[in-house]
Amino acid sequence: MESLTLYELNSLVRRTLDLTMCDEYWIRTEISSVSERGHCYLEFVQKDKYSDNIVAKARAQVWANKWIGIRNRFESVTGQRLQSGMQVLVLARVTFHELYGYSLNITDIDPTYTLGDMARKRMEIMRQLHEEGVDGMNKELVLPRLLQRIAVISSPSAAGYGDFCNQLENNRSGLVFYKELFPAIMQGEGTERSIISALNAIAEMVDEWDVVVIIRGGGATSDLSGFDTLELAENVAQFPLPVITGIGHERDDTVLDMVAHTRVKTPTAAAEFLIHHQEAELHAVEELASELERSVGNILLREEHAIKLLTGKLPSLFSALKSREEARMERALNSIQSGIVQCTERQKMILESRQQQLHNATSNLITAQKHSLEKMEIILESASPQRILNMGFSITRLNGKAVSSVVTLKKDDVLETTFAEGKIISIVQEKTT
Repeated sequence: MESLTLYELNSLVRRTLDLTMCDEYWIRTEISSVSERGHCYLEFVQKDKYSDNIVAKARAQVWANKWIGIRNRFESVTGQRLQSGMQVLVLARVTFHELYGYSLNITDIDPTYTLGDMARKRMEIMRQLHEEGVDGMNKELVLPRLLQRIAVISSPSAAGYGDFCNQLENNRSGLVFYKELFPAIMQGEGTERSIISALNAIAEMVDEWDVVVIIRGGGATSDLSGFDTLELAENVAQFPLPVITGIGHERDDTVLDMVAHTRVKTPTAAAEFLIHHQEAELHAVEELASELERSVGNILLREEHAIKLLTGKLPSLFSALKSREEARMERALNSIQSGIVQCTERQKMILESRQQQLHNATSNLITAQKHSLEKMEIILESASPQRILNMGFSITRLNGKAVSSVVTLKKDDVLETTFAEGKIISIVQEKTT
């Protein structure tokens, strides 16, 4: 039997394939590795959908004269570079080389197929988050009225981080923000783990921050795959602080954008969002202060008018009381003297004795009544609101009504306290009953 050399056998295989498989074929496959060295070299695999075991494998290449055009078109449509784990639809011709063996010569790659697969993966992640009941958790958090303490996740060297800081520090309203950078890798394979690590560091001091901002400026949109992962989405969706994303892309939302509290386009837009929020709160406070000033002014005018009316009535009240007492005593004295004159001689001695006693009693009574009038005058004078204020007392009001017990007060109530000279406005921080 005639034998063949290995080269002769491989040549026979090559000629047979050239004759029987001369057409190009569209092949659905997964990239397991990719490298670019002028030409593009790939390895394709197919996995069992149940066990995830590899059931087929092939080498492939895209020659340089085709590669530039295929790469640019693919990245333009998908916003991604070709990378391992990506599902692709390739147009290939089967080739065989006596030395290098079986491979696929790629002449085209359909980017719409990969784009659909990327969208499907995003939808699958969002479906799983929805089933876990966490997809909307971060969006349901209420933004604090003050957003001053900002935890920033970004690459320290990113231009976007510098833009964010510059916009925040040089805002038009002169607002003050306190920020701290938690460094992270923002592109490539380490993106997911790096951002999760930064989130964990922030969570350890969660009470020190009002909001988390994740920003990424510049770079290729093809490096966004790290933001489309289930684990990162779960961390952000369930984070106890509102998360704002500004990772520098406009065309598509990543899964990270979908679960964050607020998504803006760029790091600069993230800074503007914080500034606008604080300006709105500042305006609300200024409006409240103006309204409070008007209300307090009206209350003080009414109280001043009431005090003047009361003060004007005091002299006439004292005079009326004094006149009534003197007239009553005079009538009593006249009556007694008339009775004495009408007494008989037989009673004269007794009457004279009793007259003396009565005179003494009358003098004591007049003295006592005058003392009573003086005490009443002192009491009325001491009842003057202005005197009470002059003694060091004050009047505290809530919404125009005097406060007599802390029971009626609650935290953040605005109080007005009037002293003999001036007033203060205070806010309830805590109370003790």
